[in-house]
Amino acid sequence: MLNNIINHSHLFTIHILIFFLLFDSYTTSAAGNGSSEGAQPSSSTIPIGVVLDTNSPMGSMVDLCMKMAVEDFYKKHPNYATRLQLHTRNAQTILDANFAVIELLKQEVVQGIIAPERSAEDAFFAELGQNARVPMISFTSSSKATSYTDNHYLVRSTPDDAVQAQALAAVCKEFHWSNLAVLYEDTDYGSQFVSLLNKEFQKADIGLSYMVAIPNSADDIDILKELNKLAKRQTRVFLVIMNVYLGNRLFPLAKRAGVMSEGYAWIVSNSLSVFMDSMDLATHDSMEGVIGIRPYLSCSNDLDSFRGRWKRNVSLSSGSVMELNAYGLWAYDAVTALAYAVEKINSSMLNISATTQKNLSVSTFGPELVKKLSNIKFRGLSGEFELVDGKLKASEFEIFNVIGSGEKIVGFWMPDRGIVRDISTRYSDGLKSIVWPGDSLTRPVGWAIPSSGKLRVGIPWKHGFEEFVHATDLGDGHVKASGFSIDIFLATLEALPFRLNYEFRIYNDTRDINWSYDDMLRKIPEEFDMVVGDTTNWAPRAEYVDFSLPYSESGVVLVVKNRKPFDMWIFVKPLNWDLWLAIIVSCVVMGIVLLVLEHRVASSEVDSTMAPKEKSGMVYWSPVAVLAFPERNMVSNGWSALVLVFWLFMAFILMQSYTANLSAILTVDQLKFAFSDNYYVGCQDGSFMKKFLVDRLHISASRLRSYASAEEYHQAMTLGSKNGGVDAIFDEIPYMKILLNKYDDQYKMAGPTYRTGGFGFAFPKGSSLAAHFSRAILDVTQGSNMTEIEQTNFGPGYSSQDPLSATISQGTSRLTFYEFAGLFLVIGSVTVLALFCSETRIGRKMTTNARQFVHNCINFRSSSRLNPVVDSTSVAGESTEGVAEDVHEPVQDNVASHPSPQHGEVEMHEIALIDNVLAAQKSGEISHRNGENNQSV
Repeated sequence: MLNNIINHSHLFTIHILIFFLLFDSYTTSAAGNGSSEGAQPSSSTIPIGVVLDTNSPMGSMVDLCMKMAVEDFYKKHPNYATRLQLHTRNAQTILDANFAVIELLKQEVVQGIIAPERSAEDAFFAELGQNARVPMISFTSSSKATSYTDNHYLVRSTPDDAVQAQALAAVCKEFHWSNLAVLYEDTDYGSQFVSLLNKEFQKADIGLSYMVAIPNSADDIDILKELNKLAKRQTRVFLVIMNVYLGNRLFPLAKRAGVMSEGYAWIVSNSLSVFMDSMDLATHDSMEGVIGIRPYLSCSNDLDSFRGRWKRNVSLSSGSVMELNAYGLWAYDAVTALAYAVEKINSSMLNISATTQKNLSVSTFGPELVKKLSNIKFRGLSGEFELVDGKLKASEFEIFNVIGSGEKIVGFWMPDRGIVRDISTRYSDGLKSIVWPGDSLTRPVGWAIPSSGKLRVGIPWKHGFEEFVHATDLGDGHVKASGFSIDIFLATLEALPFRLNYEFRIYNDTRDINWSYDDMLRKIPEEFDMVVGDTTNWAPRAEYVDFSLPYSESGVVLVVKNRKPFDMWIFVKPLNWDLWLAIIVSCVVMGIVLLVLEHRVASSEVDSTMAPKEKSGMVYWSPVAVLAFPERNMVSNGWSALVLVFWLFMAFILMQSYTANLSAILTVDQLKFAFSDNYYVGCQDGSFMKKFLVDRLHISASRLRSYASAEEYHQAMTLGSKNGGVDAIFDEIPYMKILLNKYDDQYKMAGPTYRTGGFGFAFPKGSSLAAHFSRAILDVTQGSNMTEIEQTNFGPGYSSQDPLSATISQGTSRLTFYEFAGLFLVIGSVTVLALFCSETRIGRKMTTNARQFVHNCINFRSSSRLNPVVDSTSVAGESTEGVAEDVHEPVQDNVASHPSPQHGEVEMHEIALIDNVLAAQKSGEISHRNGENNQSV
């Protein structure tokens, strides 16, 4: 192998140098002869080159098969006009193979080359065959470096690896394995095959949890280390893609590492399974229970006859020859196909020539040979031979089980039917019974609990929110756990299709306040096989653990204090002070305007039911009274009515605006929130919230303060940012529901909900338990017991089915007496004042004095005449006499008709007398002026 001589990175450079050096020598030689004609063999002989490591057991076996193919073919067809002539070159390394191919093209003018190409040679041989127009036929290469559309000269007489990948995926799906680990040889071929596997396994919904690349040069100790790592994983299914030399070393080491025991499953691909007959007894014994696939070789008389003759020839050989396998049969069929193709070519083209083009010798026979090869169909020793797009048509694979020193065929895979038990009847009722590693007859489930035999379930020790997880260390390794997450875990265990032994292990048992969920998850799988708790499915964590489906509500929300501007003067708040002042001033101005307008109304038009004084006083209150008493006729002037119409229009607008603004204060404004200049935000200790707030919401880390419980959240919110607390809290919905349930009317959720994955169980990367627990969680969360679990841990009325149940505090929808105490205080004060002024002596006296003062201010012209009136009795007497002698007889009668007022009513009577005196005086002045006017006339 060139791997042991030179790095892969230099191979392409060496190929190019060899190609140009030797072809330049070849074309120079052709040009020196002065002709484009090459060597001319016999017209019936077609030279075919063969490149093999004839010193190796496999090379010797293949060489014998090809020689027997030529002998057998022409023995059966003695009358054919053509005959293949094999020119064999020994090549132990890739470098030797490259030189041998060039030599065959130059000296033997071969029209086809058969070589056991490795993946490192594919690209070079494909380019060489296309430039020389000579078919390069491989009986070992199963992954094509270039597409058949681009290059028709690289032909493979082996099945495509993509078909083998489909068969392997079908086998794993048949056994219901959802994850497996892949051990492959660290070569280009191994990497290409893993790529094909990944594609097919994704279609079958099977994961490749681990992929271990083992180089051919690896020491046994290195291989053993990798196997010991796999023993600590939960995955118990291993797929091996290796050559026979590496595989012979792997399985004895696997048995030594203890991964060939009961509960494990091993599958080998075609690259190793075709050599089962050539393995030594120790290796074969270590593979007890292994499942393998390989191309199905149908039994036939020709094959049986060939095996007998091949064994006789091997006995005559002096060298070491490998047991006959599929590669020897594919080489045999490749030579047979070439013999058929050569015979079908027109006899006029049998004179082989080579032309010089672009300094390269180009065959004119090769293109026709490639065309004929693509149309050849026959039944060979390996089965039906037919090339499709430059490779052997997809055929069946047999599935075998290694038992003791032999093998047992347990089924077949067919491209059109899938897995069948019997290929002749195509009976598809599963596979036959299989003996698994450890002589077990029970199919491995594909995963297992490593090391201890019990599932190590990690749970966090929490400082708060113990409604989710509450752990108590009882000593001697015994842990008591309770809470919502624990109840969900126990419920899912009942829903699993298998029994699972477990033990709880506490993380953060030292009560470290600086612990984090991320640190706990990173202890998987070294300390824990899974983690149960309020762990959030978060994308960065998915890089090192697998999560189950969530069992809780998902999302991050903002919780703030309820804005409570309610106080006893809340009814004043809808309008600003300047608007209140404008309303008061407008009422006063409107009253004055109405007084002026109503004063000009003729006395005959005045409502007889209302005294003039009462009428004028009512006008002052008309802007307000007209709203309270719309049925009364407050004004008599048409202009006054017009003014009142516009006043009412303005008043109704103000009333509606007041109502709307008061409603906004009581409801809508409560939903608004804005951070203050020096705000701080609270989040939970140990959670991912700090990183979430900094990276996604771009909140400065210096503005974050951590807390552990709902009580600490409440205390911090009560203090506020200015006193060492916070103004708001960012946390996940389940935590915030607990806070809102405890402090119902003090907090509320505000703003949008930021999406997260919800709480889930964590497992090692690629663990099959994740899928099983996910299905069980669906059964639990959608079952009838979910509500009971929630209310047991969170209290009555809690339900995750109603995510908005605690979003808005119920306290904000109720108005208490306190909010409107100010309004009641104003109304009560006015009522008490009215009762005081009307029903008490002191109040009536104060009212009389106030009215007297107001009356004097209005009638300032008569104030000088009222000054002499000191004794109310004398004034009353003089007034009565004057009135009686003059025209106010009704007043006199009115005074005389009333009984003597009591002591409490004298003040009101005096006011009435004063009004009569003023009226009489005014009437006397008018009469006196009229008399003077008459005299002057």
